[in-house]
Amino acid sequence: MLRILGKPTSINVRKVLWLCEELALPYAHENWGGDGRSLQEPEFLALNPNAMVPVVVDGDAVLWESNTICRYLAGRHGRDDLLPRDALARARVEQWMDWQGGDMNNAWRHAYMGLVRQSPAHQDAQAIAASIVSWNRHVAILERQLEKSGDFVTGPTFTLADIVLGLSVNRWFMTPIERPALPRVQAYYDRLATRPGFRLHGRNGMP
Repeated sequence: MLRILGKPTSINVRKVLWLCEELALPYAHENWGGDGRSLQEPEFLALNPNAMVPVVVDGDAVLWESNTICRYLAGRHGRDDLLPRDALARARVEQWMDWQGGDMNNAWRHAYMGLVRQSPAHQDAQAIAASIVSWNRHVAILERQLEKSGDFVTGPTFTLADIVLGLSVNRWFMTPIERPALPRVQAYYDRLATRPGFRLHGRNGMP
């Protein structure tokens, strides 16, 4: 059985947990990090020397980096709807996944760490304000994309891009910041909420 190692509150662990629900894939979840087992234990470091979650163990295969894990699981289980085989269609999905993992994450990090995690290293008011501006600007990019693409990020069908970006949108709505009214993002969020996997892992268990 697939093993998923990581704390269940981690945005990156939740990507993998949600995907497993979409795949109807049985798994064993082990709590590492946070209030779980230490990421500095030799057992964990032997799996991921970066001491970060998630890690998956699939038989003899060990993988880390959440977006890579999602690509692997979708490909391994033949879900071309989630990660197309066509080169251009696949690249469009991966483009938005990479954007989430890089640009979007860098935009929200200081605001989220300061306001939600209450990190002492992220309490500079100007840096928080700049992060909020950047975060809102990036979500506005998603708004414009949804105006073109329709129901989901790359078009009419749900893909891996929606798993990774859906979690970022959830974080945007859950963080106590001033947000612009973005009706397409709101409709997108509501659309994702009809999916059991998103309700279970994408919205922090909220209905």
